[in-house]
Amino acid sequence: MAELVLSSADQGVLTLTFNRPDTLNAWTDAMGRRYFDLLAQAEKDPDVRAVVVTGAGKGFCSGADFKTLTAIQTGSYASEPDPRPNTFPTTIGKPIIAAVNGACAGLGMVHALVCDLVFTAEDAKWTTAFPRRGLIAEYGLSWVLPRVMGQQRAMDILLSGRVFTGREAAELGLANRAVPGESLLAQAQAYAGELATYSSPASMAVIKRQVWHDWDATLEQSAKVATQEMVASFGRPDFAEGVASFLERRPPAFPPL
Repeated sequence: MAELVLSSADQGVLTLTFNRPDTLNAWTDAMGRRYFDLLAQAEKDPDVRAVVVTGAGKGFCSGADFKTLTAIQTGSYASEPDPRPNTFPTTIGKPIIAAVNGACAGLGMVHALVCDLVFTAEDAKWTTAFPRRGLIAEYGLSWVLPRVMGQQRAMDILLSGRVFTGREAAELGLANRAVPGESLLAQAQAYAGELATYSSPASMAVIKRQVWHDWDATLEQSAKVATQEMVASFGRPDFAEGVASFLERRPPAFPPL
């Protein structure tokens, strides 16, 4: 049986590939469990400094597997879902970049947008799909989407369930970059490689936590926590190395997380 999520590492960048290409990488409990296990391992691996997530074949993730949806509809669903929520990637202290190579629908769109950055193929097909399946905005998308693209735009893609391209996804603010599909993975990995080479793992972990958590905080609360984190950063070796590498005009040699 083929691995449901492929894993490869190169110079601090871990690439995870959803590997159910015959279904456009439709989400199953088993695939999700494997993906989350690999992220948890990456969290503990000092050699991993950034993660890229993509899909095999023509899809990123086409949403929940229809066999699962049918089992839920008929009441025959008997699997034990992973206790980790679909927002689990936001808790990993290393940057995660989604490289959306193709179909990105429903639950697949959730998993693209709980990554920290999103690169997409220009011609990738995106859709929430929920209202066209008689479903609702799942797993926090009603919270995420208005914050990254504005309420009116979020209403558009949530209520209509329409299909739009990766190029439009970038215009709407859902993706950092829309690029030709043939160069997508290379560009995402190159960006991740820059993070792995030039950015402090400790700094990235704190910044990621600040950004995801500060959406629920007031400006005063955010500033107070930032001051505490800044004082803590002064005592870390990353700060000394960051200053030294700048003054010596060389790439930094930050310690692992």
